[in-house]
Amino acid sequence: MNKLILNADVEKGKINKNIYGHFAEHLGRCIYKGIWVGEDSEIPNTGGIRTDVLEALKKLDIPVLRWPGGCFASEYHWKDGVGPREERPEIINTLWGGVVENNHFGTHEFFDLCDRLGAEPYICGNVGSGTVQEMQQWVEYMTFDGQSPMADWRRENGRDEPWKLKYFGVGNENWGWGGFMRPEYYADLYRRYQTFVRDYGDNEIYRIACGANVDDYNWTDVLMREASDFMDGLSFHYYVHPGGWDNKKAATGFAEDEWFETMQKTLRMDELLTKHSTIMDKYDPDKEVGLIVDEWGGWYKVKEGTNPGFLYQQNTLRDALLAGVTLNIFNDHSDRVQMANIAQTVNVLQSMVLTDKEKMILTPTYHVFEMYKVHQDATLLSLDLQSEEYKYKDEEIPAVSASASKDDEGTINITICNMNPNQEVKINSRLAGVEGNLADITGRVLTAPELDTHNTFDNPELVEPTEFTNANLTEDGFEVVLPEKSVVLLSLS
Repeated sequence: MNKLILNADVEKGKINKNIYGHFAEHLGRCIYKGIWVGEDSEIPNTGGIRTDVLEALKKLDIPVLRWPGGCFASEYHWKDGVGPREERPEIINTLWGGVVENNHFGTHEFFDLCDRLGAEPYICGNVGSGTVQEMQQWVEYMTFDGQSPMADWRRENGRDEPWKLKYFGVGNENWGWGGFMRPEYYADLYRRYQTFVRDYGDNEIYRIACGANVDDYNWTDVLMREASDFMDGLSFHYYVHPGGWDNKKAATGFAEDEWFETMQKTLRMDELLTKHSTIMDKYDPDKEVGLIVDEWGGWYKVKEGTNPGFLYQQNTLRDALLAGVTLNIFNDHSDRVQMANIAQTVNVLQSMVLTDKEKMILTPTYHVFEMYKVHQDATLLSLDLQSEEYKYKDEEIPAVSASASKDDEGTINITICNMNPNQEVKINSRLAGVEGNLADITGRVLTAPELDTHNTFDNPELVEPTEFTNANLTEDGFEVVLPEKSVVLLSLS
């Protein structure tokens, strides 16, 4: 028997809306052709930004957007991307595909994109190949309101007022392609670099240190021990690789064994967050330093026939479950997790939208983010779930994942994922602490016939949410029957 007990009067703090953040790197067709086409493009655009992509992303209420990388940040020199576009130098993106970039999308264009989306900008600075002075001057260029060479240059380039910049990452994956550093060495570098990420005027920057890769708990321990007094956030990266990093499997055409492995590895996020948080608690018991999961998602083989350095992959119903379960886990850890940025926004890894010349489609992951936006800045509620097991051969995992929150109007929103691809799941739910009587329960569901059902440019609506009616209020709660392999949103008022 599956049981869900929801204590509506036991509030567990606010779910930071930034948990629903996104990541856009200069990688493949994410920025160029995905977001930026230029003002002279035949593709409809708004100041050079693809209008169809812009309008689609607006509907997600994206709270924060991370840029320019990723690994690209460790080779990015921001001065190449400001000034008259025709005068900006071309560069070779040696990390991702060896393609030439014209630097037409730089600091001004990024802030314009964030402004149009209503998203907070999150900039990742170059600690890998960049200097302290370069980072200091970038912050000055963006945020200083006085007279200085950098602020004056910004004005010459068309921006009189400084921007508001809250989030700044001091390096990216410095344990890997950001310099292959030891944690002790990076901790000292971080302390040095962050000193010059200054707060100018009333602009206060939330400084994010480069954190661990997957289960490198020693990295977290060293950074917290040596530098926690100098940081507001510590990042963390985890990707789900069916088959493993060196033996990635295809994004489509998979069988149940790979579906099960993906769900199993998705659930590992809870273990990783718990263990990293426990280490952080040792040095920061008041949880003043946020855990920032600024890269996460599914990572498969690239689509056949595409540039392997572009990381272009299809996005299926499996990815919808991966996203839904992960977001439920983030909600549950919202006392420590203060931001997360799925990789990536357009055309790369587990993206929101895919484009092909003038065409654009929404992915199953996009629809999950649109369904889950009800949790942004809502109050997390106490939820106790007893789930049956989903068994595959000799292994098993819980079949159901769930999270619940209450918005400012008092509506209770519950997101539930059934990871079992073979059978529906019935849940009897009891609600406690509800003021008055609930009058209505409504729902939406995302599911599809096959494990790898996905939207294509020829059939763009194969996977999209529909009305869900298989939930009913009962005397002390509600009863719901979840379809196999589905993501469901229930709203109670």
